[in-house]
Amino acid sequence: MNALAGGKSRRAAGRVFVAVAVVLLSVSVSVLLSVPAVNAQGSFTDTRDGKTYRTVKIGKQTWMAENLNYQTGNSVCYDNEESNCQKYGRLYDWNTAMKACPAGWHLPSYLEWTALTDFVGGEKTAGTKLKSKTGWPYKAAATDDYGFSALPGGSGGSGGSFGNAGSYGRWWSATEHDAYNAWYRYMNYYYEYVDRGSYDFKSGLFSLRCSQDSAAQR
Repeated sequence: MNALAGGKSRRAAGRVFVAVAVVLLSVSVSVLLSVPAVNAQGSFTDTRDGKTYRTVKIGKQTWMAENLNYQTGNSVCYDNEESNCQKYGRLYDWNTAMKACPAGWHLPSYLEWTALTDFVGGEKTAGTKLKSKTGWPYKAAATDDYGFSALPGGSGGSGGSFGNAGSYGRWWSATEHDAYNAWYRYMNYYYEYVDRGSYDFKSGLFSLRCSQDSAAQR
């Protein structure tokens, strides 16, 4: 009778052990799945001027993890201050942005921006996940989960006007809306989203993020 009781006890203990193991395995898988899928971080040196940029692979795309700071025609520093170029990169009109990225890189299209925001969970919260942890007024809306490190470089317009550095960031896409306007993405200091616009003329001065060419583009 004691042997029978002992056998039942051991079987019960075994079932408990298996159940605990399954729970622990499920928790481990959940934790792994919740980790942002940053596949690789690296750097790239622009041979045109020797500047080095951090890079990050997010999903199937590789992006510069800093705004471009290559001096070319129709590009400026915010407020015409060199220190702002060092902090935020340069601001470019659309036609200049279309050819400003170094060889092997390009101005991302509207759909490439969409692929990025979709991968990190959708436009409604992509801003929080893509913004740098520093450089924005409110850290609560900037966690930089994927190493993209977006900064609020502001924008420029006609007549040498500038606005919103430190609060807003606007980035050109390569996709035209019409003959006078092109699509861009923007983030601000308070909201979680990455929004889109096309109502600014191509002559507007925005930041630029380069995306690495795919094998098909090389």
